[in-house]
Amino acid sequence: MHFFAENVNPHLAKQLRTLNMDKTYTKGYGCCLYDQSGTEYLDFIASYGALPFGFNPPEIWQAIQEVQESSEPSFTQPSYLGAAGELAHRLIQIAPKGLQYVTFANSGAEAVEAALKMARFRTGRLGILYTKNSFHGKTLGALSATGKELYQKGTGAPVAGFTQIPYGDANEIEKILKENSSSYAAFIVEPIQGEGGIIIPPDDYLRKALEICHQYGALLIVDEVQSGLGRTGQMFACEKSGITPDIMTIAKALGGGIIPIGACLATEDVFTEDFGNKHSSTFAGNTLACRVGLQVLDMLTRNNNQLIREVKAKGEFLLERLKVIQQKYPWVIKEVRGRGLMIGLELGVTPDNLPHSMLGIIAEQDFLSPIVSSYLLNVEKLRVAPTLNGAKVIRLEPPLIISEEQCQRAVDSIERMTVRLASGNTASFLAHLVGKKVPPFVEKEYIPQEPILPGTEDEGRFAFLVHPLYLRNYREFEESLEMFSAEEIKDLFDRVNDSLEPFVVSKARIISKTGKKAYGEFISVSRTSEELMNMPHEQVLKELTAAVNLAKKRGAKIVGLGAYTSVVTKGGRELRNLGVALTTGNSYTVAAAVDATLEAARRLGVPIEETIAAVVGATGSIGRATALFLAEKVNSLILIGNPNNEEHGRRRLQKLIAEIYQFLSREELHSGGAIYDFVRNHPLCPAPDAEIEQFQEFATLVAKESPIIYTVDLGNYLPSADIVVTATSQVNSLITPDMLKFGAVVCDVARPADVSTEVKEARPDVLVIDGGVIAVPGAPDLGWNFGFEKGLAYACMSETMMLALEERYEHHSLGVDINTESIGLFKELAKKHGFQLAGFRSFDKPLPEEAWNKVVQARAKGQKQKVENAS
Repeated sequence: MHFFAENVNPHLAKQLRTLNMDKTYTKGYGCCLYDQSGTEYLDFIASYGALPFGFNPPEIWQAIQEVQESSEPSFTQPSYLGAAGELAHRLIQIAPKGLQYVTFANSGAEAVEAALKMARFRTGRLGILYTKNSFHGKTLGALSATGKELYQKGTGAPVAGFTQIPYGDANEIEKILKENSSSYAAFIVEPIQGEGGIIIPPDDYLRKALEICHQYGALLIVDEVQSGLGRTGQMFACEKSGITPDIMTIAKALGGGIIPIGACLATEDVFTEDFGNKHSSTFAGNTLACRVGLQVLDMLTRNNNQLIREVKAKGEFLLERLKVIQQKYPWVIKEVRGRGLMIGLELGVTPDNLPHSMLGIIAEQDFLSPIVSSYLLNVEKLRVAPTLNGAKVIRLEPPLIISEEQCQRAVDSIERMTVRLASGNTASFLAHLVGKKVPPFVEKEYIPQEPILPGTEDEGRFAFLVHPLYLRNYREFEESLEMFSAEEIKDLFDRVNDSLEPFVVSKARIISKTGKKAYGEFISVSRTSEELMNMPHEQVLKELTAAVNLAKKRGAKIVGLGAYTSVVTKGGRELRNLGVALTTGNSYTVAAAVDATLEAARRLGVPIEETIAAVVGATGSIGRATALFLAEKVNSLILIGNPNNEEHGRRRLQKLIAEIYQFLSREELHSGGAIYDFVRNHPLCPAPDAEIEQFQEFATLVAKESPIIYTVDLGNYLPSADIVVTATSQVNSLITPDMLKFGAVVCDVARPADVSTEVKEARPDVLVIDGGVIAVPGAPDLGWNFGFEKGLAYACMSETMMLALEERYEHHSLGVDINTESIGLFKELAKKHGFQLAGFRSFDKPLPEEAWNKVVQARAKGQKQKVENAS
């Protein structure tokens, strides 16, 4: 492990590793860096403006060497500080006219702290106005004026007296100051918001701000820490407004890329005796830093500010060429903006303009700008960085000495990146993260797709939570991901999952055959079944709660819990108090599974009333209800529970047998199979209205003669079953070829599947069908195909849709005990709205006629062999 990760900041180190930005640079010259392998990178970050002359500028080192050779002392307070005095004098000469005094600091944040104290001393007021998305530093006072809650939370910031207002609107300044004319000491503002996304305010904003502040006795603090000293093509960005602020802060570039130093410049009126006597800093104004600062000013002002004039020209060069790219790919780059060499590219990618692409999802999560930065670094060898508060903006802030050739190199790299990003091909854009060579790329024509319009008041509203069952399901979302191996998919999503909040993966509008409509959104939790089962339960509930809350926020009235989102929340019961109706969809899943099983058996000529049926996972909600309905039809029944909790499983199975007996004794049932006859004809059977405890006693008394048996021994009992319905919540398949009876019909409702894919090849006599796949009325495109053809959905999804069509917004199918009335209800609603079984499917693929014929032939061949062996 690198010492940085071990002893400096392990959390940042993890983020850098995630993005393959965990490089160690061993050399730097001018605008280029070199890593341990000697690879060159063109630097367009310049440490956020702190490297005006690039890396290791010779003239700055020369200034440092001259201090050493002269033996000029440092840290001689209290005394007349020679180098500090000279630097202050030079700064005043180049600063907006009227600034008179300089207070030195060791950083931009310290300079801001000094400015805030100075304003409070001068006015006798404590209030500070600051703007949304501003950035002024991370010390407590500076952080209190930083308009991003993310950085303030947990620190006590903002401290009392700080008030946030929108950036760029002078009317907002006047509104606050007019209401509280004696409360505010100052308004602190950046002339161009750097970390806010390279935001340029209206031309008259600073002038109006100054006038309004003075009208109400407040001061204007202009923070030029990032924008000052030539960065924008002028010495200070506020010069464009023609103002002299009361206080101005600078830093970054003043240290020449070598030495930390900051400064706070103030007018004579603002610099009070109180401040002068009470504010100090041990290291501020030290000789070495100030001599470097003097050298920086010499280099900036040489030949009548030639370098700064060049900055203006190179900025215009970059802006012009970048805007050409933006105009060609406006859905990728929404806007190019900036001044001088302080430029921002605002990304415009969304799930709507890149549908069926993970890149659209990543963009919606505000994670695309780091991915773009990683791509440019690793593929194009160009260093850029996102702005901290403007999460969709890539900053371009190269050293001021950047050449036109290097600017063109950067433009070419950005254009290649943009072309690849425009395609929506996630695999080619993320391949570098898993060490895979970025594949050759052919640009395709961009064809915008018509987005599905949001739901209206007269439509039902639903959401459904989904997640990838296996790693391979990521490939089903986007075809380009097929190029990755399972290991690479795991590596890729391990990198991004912790940064991804639940997201809308697709949208659909369901139209019933009655004409009623429901609008729905599928919300993905980016965790596989195995992850959800193995994660700390607290973390699971946190992520699923966030997903349900997202659905609720976006207007859903009923939320379906798909796959393991139901399993890990006790059938949804742990989420039922979130203020929105929930369903697991298990009622209609049971109905569909039973119907599919019985129809498949009928088609193969299997006499249901003579069969032995087995239910695997019989104590789960789907297994329990399926057992009730099969018991009505079959000759005998095997209930198979969870062997991992044998004693508890046996108790639940015993209770289930009693529930089956109670169900079969109901007066509204008039016929059935052997189990029905056993219950109805047994002299000890309780009355239909008897309590469940009486049926449990009955079950115990008749256990040895009962046509229902229970077990947790899958291997010994399953081979007896002619019909199998399996619905466990196991992550891995558990039914192998040797466990199945010759000619068995198996309905696998579980997802992930319970039946091993080995059965498909090893047992041609066995028919395995997928349970609970439904044809949705109108065959809508559900976006993510979930492994299905267009218009197909799981039964649990269909139940959610039906509830939305009916606008029945109350909890359904939660917990284990699904009642038969609920199952009957959804059978009726399916008929009403046009939901029906989607033919037969096997191992997630349609079951064609030839597959049926193969099963029939294998069964016939086996029967013939059996007869021959017997004779």
